[in-house]
Amino acid sequence: MSIKLSLERIRLLAPHLPPYSRPTVHVAGTNGKGSVTCMLSSIFLASGLTVGRFNSPHLVSVQDSILINEQSISLEQYNLSRAAVESADQAHGTEVTSFEKLTLVALQVFEKLGVDVVVIEVGMGGRLDATNYIPDESILLSALTTVDLDHQLFLGDTVELIAKEKASIARKNKPFVLGIQKYAAVENVVRSVVEQTGAHFIATHSAQRRAWDDTIDGPLPPSFSLDAESFRPPPPQPITFTSSAFPNSLSALLYLNGSHQVENLSLALTVISTLMTHPSCASRMPSGFSERVLQNINTGIRNATWRGRLSFHSLMVSSPYPRAITVLVDGAHNRASSETLASYISNLATMLDGNPKVRTLRLTYILALSRSPPKTPKDTLSPLFDSRSSTRISIQTKIAAVRFTSPEGMPWVNSVPPSVIAATVRESVSGIGLWVASDEGDIQGQLESALEWVTTEGTEEEDGVQELVIVAGSLYLVADFYRLLAKQEVNPS
Repeated sequence: MSIKLSLERIRLLAPHLPPYSRPTVHVAGTNGKGSVTCMLSSIFLASGLTVGRFNSPHLVSVQDSILINEQSISLEQYNLSRAAVESADQAHGTEVTSFEKLTLVALQVFEKLGVDVVVIEVGMGGRLDATNYIPDESILLSALTTVDLDHQLFLGDTVELIAKEKASIARKNKPFVLGIQKYAAVENVVRSVVEQTGAHFIATHSAQRRAWDDTIDGPLPPSFSLDAESFRPPPPQPITFTSSAFPNSLSALLYLNGSHQVENLSLALTVISTLMTHPSCASRMPSGFSERVLQNINTGIRNATWRGRLSFHSLMVSSPYPRAITVLVDGAHNRASSETLASYISNLATMLDGNPKVRTLRLTYILALSRSPPKTPKDTLSPLFDSRSSTRISIQTKIAAVRFTSPEGMPWVNSVPPSVIAATVRESVSGIGLWVASDEGDIQGQLESALEWVTTEGTEEEDGVQELVIVAGSLYLVADFYRLLAKQEVNPS
């Protein structure tokens, strides 16, 4: 089975299941939509609402896509709802796709539990995505994160065409909130689609970085350090946000890493303020919603976490001797998200520049990519090869190319052969350390073998050198890393 974008099948099946009626925030976009849904869900939860959230693809297990109050549903809950959807599908011969089935399972779970609000991430595009079948009366508002080139085979080969597909989740007489955009042309296209639909266009208000304030934020955390024995993460980002929905400017700490998350937070906060003030939304939210948000929004922002997006982890390795290594895990899988990752790594070098003992940042990328023509490995990876430090810190880089485990229920998803990734690296960068996994045979153990290479190749301890391993290129590789981490936590020896 391949990707078949259409609403025909899901619209045939949905009437044979209990109707969906939960108040829903619908989020589309190329990059950032998962982060925005995570922020929204965290703010809703901190404000005392019961919250359903649907993200795709799943990270480790299929039920990870469906969350209640920021916790994945149980396998039992998932199986019960899936059985009901599959029974109806078989009885009526609708032959829905695996993603359409998963979408219906999520909505059935949310409906059965009667959650106060649901936050849903579009799978791909918008207009023909399975999530867009949700009835107009259930949609509180639609939102669009940054639009860039990705999935051109399905959505069009320009940002304008892609923006049109994604903006088509707009609903008549409902707000449509547009996030901060890289391309000016996107706003023009989106405005046109929103106006034609009869939705209400709302531009995002920008949150701003501010200086750390001990009175508001507490003591400044210790400086960032990659020392293996005493890792210290980057400090949270102090932000300020002004909106007519808030009587005073909001000052909060954002713990999600990367300056791009300030833009994502801008969209999330504009969505929240719209829910508080827009007539079509305010009447659908639980009693006292605005007051509870004002009291708890800082907590919601602070508690927002999103695994696999610039996430730091400590992993124990045994070779050449038992020790902990620091791993940065990121699902960057297209050029725009790779640019974001490269920019973040440059910022890490800037943070390390404040430590006079650090002279060198030694980076090792472990990379896997999905086949997704016309996107090429060079399109995705070239921003990482262009990484430069504007500080006195010297950056040394080496790369391991691997395959990922095929995700459950998605047989059309395949890895780019590691040899192809390696050829791209050699073409782009000369003299770089390179380890290449097999193109054929068992995928099991490729990530572990790459980590063993990382920790044994050139591991002589040197003064002034700090090391970071970066797992990136595909969320499916990120999933493999989290499986390995979970296995280690269960069997720490």
